[in-house]
Amino acid sequence: MTRIALIHALNHSVEPINQAFARDWPQAVRMNLLDDSLSADLARDGEGLNETMHQRFMTLACYALATGAQGILFTCSAFGPCIEAVATRFPGIPVLKPNEAMIAEALRTPGRLGLIATFAPTLASMPPEFGTGVQLVPALAEGALEALNGGDAARHDALIAAEAQRLVRKGCTRLALAQFSMARAREACEQASGLPVLTTVDSAVSELRRRLG
Repeated sequence: MTRIALIHALNHSVEPINQAFARDWPQAVRMNLLDDSLSADLARDGEGLNETMHQRFMTLACYALATGAQGILFTCSAFGPCIEAVATRFPGIPVLKPNEAMIAEALRTPGRLGLIATFAPTLASMPPEFGTGVQLVPALAEGALEALNGGDAARHDALIAAEAQRLVRKGCTRLALAQFSMARAREACEQASGLPVLTTVDSAVSELRRRLG
């Protein structure tokens, strides 16, 4: 059986990706590693993705591989350079950034893409990964992550959906939800906007299955 390590920086990412695997690739054996201090430290320290943060990601990856993982999926989109360093060190296995597969999917379709996030650092780190191949309109659903942290999932989804409606008025022809924790709002966004919505979880499972399945 194929063993996939899922490494999380937010506890809200755990359920969406596991649900996607259970639905789309149930044969894969999953292991979940959660360090919920990663995002908190990044937001609090103001030091960015420094050497200490890079080493923490390398340590998590080494542990995952030591358990027999044949692929690694990181599920927090604010740590792209740290994940790229892990992929460079271990070129023989798939090491995916959470948004990598979704970006590739987005680049296959023309049009203006609305990128919604609930964690502000994601909108600093993720847009450059699209390169110049897409018209990107970033948007922050302010208060949504705080609502989810407080147990108000309905408000979380509603705030993201409201941002989706605003992106329609800005001329977007499709939408992307930047974080794994946001996948639960996909249907609400589709209903609010009438546009196709990409999620990182669905794209990531599909790509891992293509590479390893």
